[in-house]
Amino acid sequence: MSFSPLDEALGLTQEGFSPGVVRLAVRQATKAPSFKEASDDLKELAGLAISPAHLDRLADRIGREWAQARDQDVAAFGQGELAPQTAVAPTVAAVMLDGGRLQTRAAEAGPGVQEPGWRETKVACCLTLQSRERAVDPEPQPPKGLLDPARVARLAAEIRARGSGGGPRSTRPAERPRRRRRRRPRQRTRPQPLVRTVVATMASSEVFGWQVAAEVHRRRLGEAQRKACVCDGQKYNWSIYALHLVALGFVAVLDLIHLVAWLYAAAQATGSDKVAAWGLYESWLRLAWSGQVKLLLRQLRAEAARRGEPPPGAKEDDPRKVLADAVGYVQNNRDKMDYPAYRRLGLPISSAPVESTIKQVNRRVKGTEKFWLEGDAEAMLQLRAAYLSQDDRLRRHWARPRPRGRAVGGGRLGRR
Repeated sequence: MSFSPLDEALGLTQEGFSPGVVRLAVRQATKAPSFKEASDDLKELAGLAISPAHLDRLADRIGREWAQARDQDVAAFGQGELAPQTAVAPTVAAVMLDGGRLQTRAAEAGPGVQEPGWRETKVACCLTLQSRERAVDPEPQPPKGLLDPARVARLAAEIRARGSGGGPRSTRPAERPRRRRRRRPRQRTRPQPLVRTVVATMASSEVFGWQVAAEVHRRRLGEAQRKACVCDGQKYNWSIYALHLVALGFVAVLDLIHLVAWLYAAAQATGSDKVAAWGLYESWLRLAWSGQVKLLLRQLRAEAARRGEPPPGAKEDDPRKVLADAVGYVQNNRDKMDYPAYRRLGLPISSAPVESTIKQVNRRVKGTEKFWLEGDAEAMLQLRAAYLSQDDRLRRHWARPRPRGRAVGGGRLGRR
């Protein structure tokens, strides 16, 4: 399919469709769980016959255009030439970092899936928020959900499974919506999200850090009056914070939910009976919630000493190692656990928004039957991040002049 003057006169793109049809095709290829389902949806709902293979090629082309534009913006930011695209700086902002997973395969290695392997994806959720600053802690007691044994056990298992790459997180139980409605008056004391934008990549943490920094600059999040960086205990998250966010005044906050999982596991590892172990967890949770980190650390160390040092090569589920690791986790993050102060500032203490974002990213890229070439995966991550972002980046990108050339072979696209 060549791009002729007649095509240009008719307003057709290099793919032989109007820009609106191309946008529709890319949107569906990005949002559907697979190219096959996207192809079926387009045929059924829009009368467009585009094969899965060529939707793949089209999405890959547009995704690589997104990646190129992103890299140009990051380079401009590094040169001090990237202009902010937000007229007014927000009052409250948060940056949350975490990682997902997808499977890759070797390129040009013959038919079938060759050299499969799980790879980490890096995701940032950049938020503006609405909240009030208060003189006293607006929520001095832990929420009921963190005092529910069955729910906490399930939450800890989900986080442990996700950390080990053991598969997708399980879904929430059916009763959760009812609980959320009952707690609504209480939820209003917490920061409410306004606008989310997403950064996603398979690049190194160093490259990812510069991408996040460019996004923070673009949205003027560093100029917010109150701002937080909320992450779990992963070292690379806090390396990015130290390099790009601390100088802007972001407050470092350890994600409370990951801490809950560590405390619950440590309580179970003490060897106490079920009731006593739950009592330990609850007392440790209340210490953490109220910011009594020194006392929490002292009690954890005492339990670890009672159990004894883990032997060299101890398994991950060895109770002695579980307790020792919990002590290390709290020790290493104790400067990020002043939760009463964060609540008074109206800052988030949970990285649930980025957890939810990763879940939405994974819906498209993660699966036991999905094996990506690395470049194709990066392209899809750019598309997924764009469609999950709530600013006007889609409009701005589609307004850019697109390069000439063919995304797919001649005669491969057609209407039903």
